[in-house]
Amino acid sequence: MTLLAGKTALVTAGASGMGRASAELFAREGAHVVVVDVAEAAAKDTVDGIVAAGGSATAAVADVRDLDALKALATQVTRDHGALHVLHNNVGIPGAATLDITPEEWDTALEINARAAFFLTGYLTDALKAAGGASVIFTSSTSGLVGSPFSPLYSFTKGGLIALVRSMALAFAADGVRVNAIAPGTVETPGLPAFFRASPEETERRKAAFVATIPMGRAAQPAEIAKVALFLASDLSSYVTGTTLPVDGGLTAK
Repeated sequence: MTLLAGKTALVTAGASGMGRASAELFAREGAHVVVVDVAEAAAKDTVDGIVAAGGSATAAVADVRDLDALKALATQVTRDHGALHVLHNNVGIPGAATLDITPEEWDTALEINARAAFFLTGYLTDALKAAGGASVIFTSSTSGLVGSPFSPLYSFTKGGLIALVRSMALAFAADGVRVNAIAPGTVETPGLPAFFRASPEETERRKAAFVATIPMGRAAQPAEIAKVALFLASDLSSYVTGTTLPVDGGLTAK
């Protein structure tokens, strides 16, 4: 089955973790994937892996805090492909772990976790509408659905994305563009230790304690999140818009 055959997809933070897993899966399902990341070598490595496996992908280097860079990226994608069928706004950072933060930390979290997704989607509006049935996917978090003891700032930004999804879904509905979010719980990614902000030993202790609260008793693998992204990206979810889908092993069911 090639659920995305002939389509173009763009994935931010596509060089590692959930983003890389989604980029690789989208490519296996037939899409040409634009892998966007601030880390040039990692983005190229992801693309090389996709191409070696028989897929199609290109790398694009961009710091999502730089709106001029995002605008240039959107212009390039529109010029090269005309239409964009899937936009996976996946980039995010943990944010500060306490209320004792600097204004700079606050601004950085908002710029990366919320502002980038808002503006990149706006810059790509014409390309999304040209697809004749596009899908925009935001990576939110269970921390945006329920309180998080690890980062109030992260919860704030991810909760904002959920509200943004509902509003954008209404704004885009008549144009055939669906807008949804994934809310992952704990996922085994390279960035996971940053949530705990502790020594390696203490990080493992805190992680184990948190995983023990998950009904399924384990953290997710990036590929499990990517499968949900594929569902939202494809026509399998053709009547789904404005929703946030928790992928958390039952954490928010309690």
